[in-house]
Amino acid sequence: MRYPLGLLRKYQRKPAQRCAVKRERVVTLNKSDGGKFGWARAVLIGAACIGLGACQPIDPPTASVPTTNVTKGKHAKAEAAKQAAAAAQEAEDFTSVEPPADYEAWYLGSMPDDPYDIPLVDRSKMRPELKRQAVEAPEDLPANTILVDIDNRFLYYFDGSDTAMRYGVGVGRLGFSWRGNAEVGRKAVWPDWTPTATMRKLLPDLPAGMAGGVDSPLGARALYLYQNGQDIMFRIHGTNEPWTIGEQVSSGCIRMLNEDIHDLYERVKLGAKVIVRNSKYTTAASH
Repeated sequence: MRYPLGLLRKYQRKPAQRCAVKRERVVTLNKSDGGKFGWARAVLIGAACIGLGACQPIDPPTASVPTTNVTKGKHAKAEAAKQAAAAAQEAEDFTSVEPPADYEAWYLGSMPDDPYDIPLVDRSKMRPELKRQAVEAPEDLPANTILVDIDNRFLYYFDGSDTAMRYGVGVGRLGFSWRGNAEVGRKAVWPDWTPTATMRKLLPDLPAGMAGGVDSPLGARALYLYQNGQDIMFRIHGTNEPWTIGEQVSSGCIRMLNEDIHDLYERVKLGAKVIVRNSKYTTAASH
């Protein structure tokens, strides 16, 4: 068993130093095979992206507004300025999460999984409220619903009873800019990771992607959120940085302990409603 060793400083801005081939099991909401497991192509592993936080939410596309020739130049300049500001903000938000001095002591063992074992975390190092636990349902929501409470760093899964399963989560700085409703359109086991185009512009040495594994930013499982049948680039996924659970971390989505995302993955069915609430850290309107 090989544990993640917190190679953030070593690989933060270097190209991939090694490669490997893996197979990724994927379940999608709109697959012609009826939602059965399929095999995705293998991609390169690159350890350069461990500190990136894995993904970045974007607003769903909206209808374009026609422009006249007179205003076209002004709109182009405004759009360029907007993109430059967004890139600058993302560059500012790109900060590695340094592992604690005793990071190796965070792991107690592993649980069997295919094709990699899942490292188990010493939960005594976490705040008690962040541990996975059944709690009284905070509100009445239908079965197969996920509620993400960004403010308090909790994710709830509702099964239709009077209790809910609560998990501690880590959230990204850019993740605070999004809230709203979506559905689980895809589920993946040890998913591959692909950096956004903006990330690659800011960090040209980033690899084109990283194959799934214990060092991957997406961890052991990932739930992909969709709106109107389209991937909105917002994920609920595992992490190899358990010390970031309960924290506001770098550019990313919703991160969970690998053992917790494994547990949630088994409970959630495709099409599950996802509600992301966030009142403290954004003024963005709900989508």
